[in-house]
Amino acid sequence: MKKSEKIIIEIKNLCKNYGKARGVTKVDLEVYEGETFGFIGPNGAGKSTTIRTMLNFLFPTSGEIKIFGLDVITNSSVIKSEIGYVPAEVNYYDHMKVIDLLNFAASFHSDVDKIRIDYLCNKFELDKNRKINELSFGNKKKVSIIQALLHHPKLLILDEPTNGLDPLMQKKVFEMLKEEKDMTIFLSSHNLAEVEKHCDRVAIIKEGKIVDIKDVSKVNKGSIKKVVITTYKKIKLKLNGISDMSFANNELQFRYDGDINVLLEELSKYNISDIAILPLTLEDSFIEYYGSRG
Repeated sequence: MKKSEKIIIEIKNLCKNYGKARGVTKVDLEVYEGETFGFIGPNGAGKSTTIRTMLNFLFPTSGEIKIFGLDVITNSSVIKSEIGYVPAEVNYYDHMKVIDLLNFAASFHSDVDKIRIDYLCNKFELDKNRKINELSFGNKKKVSIIQALLHHPKLLILDEPTNGLDPLMQKKVFEMLKEEKDMTIFLSSHNLAEVEKHCDRVAIIKEGKIVDIKDVSKVNKGSIKKVVITTYKKIKLKLNGISDMSFANNELQFRYDGDINVLLEELSKYNISDIAILPLTLEDSFIEYYGSRG
């Protein structure tokens, strides 16, 4: 559900080719002020290409991108002053101390002070006096998150932000993001549970094209359920509303769109060990488009 009518990111007919290779093809997206927008797809689907083009690291083959209503090519410097970016891969000068790197990043903005730096380092349990080459991958990721948040950005672009972080720190990251009120977040992640929990809407990209945009609040609110039954003997159910049935390793799975009471009455005829009736998740939608590649 969009929280505002104001468009923060507007992508129209974006195409990016690498010679004969395909990057993205005719991508259209609108991200609204204040929403957390998810962007998912397997490796090679076009997620990173789209993000790098948004940041003006790559030039589009055709199409246009506007952020804050400004063209990302002709107004790149102005736009970047209001953006925070966390890349999937973190690379810094190895022998720099964390505090020196953060002070350097803060020097590009007029409203970052020592209190803000100390607050973020304490929040993320990061020793700011250590050198970059002494940090684990997870702690380097913390540095990139702190750097992105230093100046209270209007737009935060996250590419696999919690990769390398332990579960408690992953939770803390999103708790921190909730403190940054009115910020718009563009989140690309392979952690579908993370996207489903924190995003308002999500775009699914496949082979360089947007194949669906979903309102996350409605993903698991439909009538279709996922049924998982543990049984040592294959069951042959013939009920209206059953689809996508499979049986492997003593587990029968299918989708069911019908009266649960009718299903339970039918199942009472069989000897089963366990049953779970679950709402569909974002992962189910993802697999629907990608099969076993998700």
